[in-house]
Amino acid sequence: MQSDDLAYFDSEEFRTILNQYEESVESEHPTYIDADDLADIADYYQYNGYPEKARIAVDLALEYNPEAVGPLLFKAREAIMGNDFDTARDYAEKIEAVDVMEAVYLKGEIMICQGKTEEADQYFIEQMKDIMTDEQMDYVYDVANIFSDYDMHDKAFQWMARSQGDDSDSFKELMAHTLFGLGKYKDSERIFNELIDHDPYSIRYWNALASAQFMREDYSAAITSSEYAIAIDPKDPESLLSKANCLYNLLNYEEALEYFQRYSEQVNEDEFGYLYQGTCLINLGRYQEAITILHKALETATPDSQYLPEIYQELAFGYSEQGETETALHYLDQTQSLDCDHASMEIIKGHILLANKHPEEAAEAFRSALSQSDNSPRTMLRIIVSLYDNQYTQTSYTFLKHLLADMDEDWNEGYAYMALCCRDLGKQKEFLHYLKLASEKNPKEAKTVLSGLFPVGMDPKEYYQYMLNKLNKV
Repeated sequence: MQSDDLAYFDSEEFRTILNQYEESVESEHPTYIDADDLADIADYYQYNGYPEKARIAVDLALEYNPEAVGPLLFKAREAIMGNDFDTARDYAEKIEAVDVMEAVYLKGEIMICQGKTEEADQYFIEQMKDIMTDEQMDYVYDVANIFSDYDMHDKAFQWMARSQGDDSDSFKELMAHTLFGLGKYKDSERIFNELIDHDPYSIRYWNALASAQFMREDYSAAITSSEYAIAIDPKDPESLLSKANCLYNLLNYEEALEYFQRYSEQVNEDEFGYLYQGTCLINLGRYQEAITILHKALETATPDSQYLPEIYQELAFGYSEQGETETALHYLDQTQSLDCDHASMEIIKGHILLANKHPEEAAEAFRSALSQSDNSPRTMLRIIVSLYDNQYTQTSYTFLKHLLADMDEDWNEGYAYMALCCRDLGKQKEFLHYLKLASEKNPKEAKTVLSGLFPVGMDPKEYYQYMLNKLNKV
C-alpha cells in the first residue's frame, strides 16, 4: 500500500466518502458513489483486513462503471494474489484502453509477482523513454513505490536515485520507508523527524518514527513517539501496539499488558493482541488468566495463522506452571503439523518435562531437538539454558564449558550464562573471566541475563569493572 494511499485514508475527504458508503450499506438505501471512490473504499477494507467488504464495494463499483480503472486494478491485484497472472494481464489490457500509464505499472507489477524482477526493472526503464520530461519524476516516484510495496528496497532506492532533487514530503516519506527497508534505521529516523517538523499532527509519521526507533532498540524514544501518536488519536491501533511492543521489550509486562488490551479493544479480530496479553500474564505469574486469554487467541486465529505455534507454546507454558503436564504437552503436540521450528518445540517439551520432574523423558526430547537441528550449537545452548533454569547448575556448567571450548573466536553466545553458572558455583575467578567476555562479546545478552546483578540502567561495558571493585571490597 503506497504512502499516498495511506495519507488519503486519513483525510477528511475519504472519511466523508467512507461514512456515506457505510451509512448507505447499513440503512440498505443505496446511494450513488463514484466507481473510483468505491475502489478506494475497497482498498481501505483490504488493507485493514476486511476482504469480503472489499469485494462487495468493488463489485458495486463495476456495476456502476465496468471500465473504471480503480476497480479493474483491484480485480487485477486480486488475481495476482491468487497467482492467476493470465487474468491479471487480461485486466491490464482492459485498463490500457482507458489509462496507458496505469497499465504500464500493472504489467510491471505482474512481472515482479512472477519473480521476474530484473525483467520488470528493464521494462520500466524502456517505458521511461516514452514519458515526457516534465512527467518523468512522477514516473520515477511511482515505479520506486511499486518496488517498495513488494519490499524490493534496493530496487526502490535505485529508482529514487534517478530523481532530480525532489524535495516533496511524499518523496521524503518513500525514501524514509526505503531506508528503513534497507536497515538504515538512523537515516530513516532522521527523515521522519523532518517530516514531523512539517506536519506534527501526522499519526502516520509518528508511528513510522517509532518503528525506526524500535528497530534500533531505542525503546524509550519509540515509546515517546508512540505517545505523541496516541495523544492525537487515543484509539489508533498501530500507536497502541507500538507502545505495547516497546514496553514488552523493556520487560514492563504490567503496562505492556494494558496497551495490548487497549489494542485488542480496537482490533478484536487480531489474535496477536490476545497472544501477547497471554505472554505478559505468564511473565507476571498470572497463569490462569493467561490460559483464558490464550484460548481467546486460539478461537480468533485462522487455521493458517502464523501465530498458532506461539499460541500453543504459551498455552503449554501456562498449563505447565499450573502443574497440568499432560495438558501442556497436548497443546505443544498441536505444533507438529504446523510450519514452525520443530527443534525449538522439542526443547520446550524437554523444558516442561524437566520442570515437572520427568528427567528421562526430558532428555529424550532434548536428544530429538539436537537430531532435528543437526546438533546445532544454538540448540545445545538453549538446552543448557533450560537445564540452568531448572537448577541443574553443575550440569549446565559442564556442558557450557565443552560448548564454548569448541567454538571459534567469532562465537559470542552463552558467555553470560556461563558467568551465572560460575557465580552460583562459587567459582569467582571464572565468574569474572566470563563476565568480561560476555560484556565484550555480546552486550545485549549480558544485559538480558546479568542486569539483575547490577544497578538499574548500567551499561554492560561497565559490568566487569563494577563487579571487580565490588568483590575486591568483600
